Amino acid sequence: MAMRTVPLVGGPVELRGALDLETTRAGVMPRRLPAWTKEQYQDPSVYGVTVMPSGVRLVFRTDATVVELDVLTSTGQLDADPEPRPTGMLELLVDGALTGRRQAPMGHVLRMSEPGAEPRLIPGEPGTVRFAGLPGGMKNVELWLPPQTPTELVALRADGEVRAPLPDGRRRWVHHGSSISHCIEADGPTGTWPVVAAALGGVEVINLSLPGNGLLDPYVARTIRDLPADLISLKTGINIVGLAAFRLRTFGPAVHGFLDTIRDGHPDTPLLLISPVSCPAVEEAPGPATMGPDGKVTALGAPGEVAGGALTLTVVRAELARIAAARQAHDPHLHYLDGRELLGPDETDDLPDGLHPTATAYRRMGERFAAHAFAADGPFR
Repeated sequence: MAMRTVPLVGGPVELRGALDLETTRAGVMPRRLPAWTKEQYQDPSVYGVTVMPSGVRLVFRTDATVVELDVLTSTGQLDADPEPRPTGMLELLVDGALTGRRQAPMGHVLRMSEPGAEPRLIPGEPGTVRFAGLPGGMKNVELWLPPQTPTELVALRADGEVRAPLPDGRRRWVHHGSSISHCIEADGPTGTWPVVAAALGGVEVINLSLPGNGLLDPYVARTIRDLPADLISLKTGINIVGLAAFRLRTFGPAVHGFLDTIRDGHPDTPLLLISPVSCPAVEEAPGPATMGPDGKVTALGAPGEVAGGALTLTVVRAELARIAAARQAHDPHLHYLDGRELLGPDETDDLPDGLHPTATAYRRMGERFAAHAFAADGPFR
């Protein structure tokens, strides 16, 4: 059967996990924060991570046996590196089962003299990802984009009829965190720990995690406030310590303000507050933190600064636990989880750079989160 072009916008395909679609020269770019937030941040890194489509997927029903997606990726390369960074994987699920994995084609390359430097664009061309041999008959299809690579959607084709997905009755879980929830190091888009946990819990996840930018920004809180959500979680602390973004005096009110804003729109929704997983460099020494010559994160602050209000992970966990306990007196739907239950101090060999877990560790974190949150007596029961 001949391939048919399927509209990416205004047709039967739902784009889940993205809150904005930007029109580009090539097609459309999914973005994980709404358009109005762009005027409220100045750091270009925020935009850069919102277009990294962790958790973003195209969802539809089809009787096609072949599906093709044209994409234009953008990946970074340091001048000192011989090759650009890996583009990551696209994954196809049929009726919830992983059916195919394909490497994302190389498109644009952004060359940089050093991390954070102004990039130089080496233009690329769109490439095609093809999934063939799909089972016959009408089925539910989810096409997941690579979490680490900005991906413009150019064209979608199928050799059969494509229909809108049917409601499946799953609850919607909205999660916000840092790079450790975005999971750039995962082995594929369904290997991030929030997606692993969502699959085990039978829910649908919207991942609003922002690498390097989990900083309790008010525009993120307002985004969560205004989204439909049956379950909400906030994993916070590592970027705050790593950037020395708050002192103890300002951290507590910022957490309260973030939670208050969410509660303005979701007064009774189960809300799980999660502290950081283990990170040896900043457990007892405050930030800011940087990558050392050995490729591992190191703290630039001195432990003695804690007495003056500097934050370490130990201080952050104690403050988050205190805030949760105080609020639970009038908010019975607020819960707290020590992040070390997801990855603890005896598992730091799973942090190659001293900060980010391996792909295997991410899957284990998802399993542990699901066992806790979706248990019969868990916060997301």
